[in-house]
Amino acid sequence: MNTQPVHVNAFFAPQLIIGDCARAIEFYKKAFGIVELQRWSNPDGSVHVAELSFDGALFHIHEPTARNPTDLSKESGVSVLLGVFVDDVHGLFDRAIAAGAKLIDAVKDYEYHYRQGTVEDPFGHQWLIEKKL
Repeated sequence: MNTQPVHVNAFFAPQLIIGDCARAIEFYKKAFGIVELQRWSNPDGSVHVAELSFDGALFHIHEPTARNPTDLSKESGVSVLLGVFVDDVHGLFDRAIAAGAKLIDAVKDYEYHYRQGTVEDPFGHQWLIEKKL
């Protein structure tokens, strides 16, 4: 068995399954300043999948499909916590709240040298907005 570490140029790119991708794109733009890079639409004009950028960090949102049938959101009772590191935690946190995100934990500084606050988007996903101090 090879125990040598594998060195690859890798990064995480979350994929959120959301029933109303068009609405999600608009919320994420308003709340977090997300940039829409690409969009693939269904024949009826609804969004099948979108490639988005959060200050250069790539992620996708995707409609539920036969392969991924569950809308992993508040409606299904399943959620995910996305940690995002930013320079201005209070600024992004306040922007998200103003856009309609729900306050989960207010921003505060922790003894482990992080400033963090958590919001929940309208689709049930939680966003931990943070900065290492």
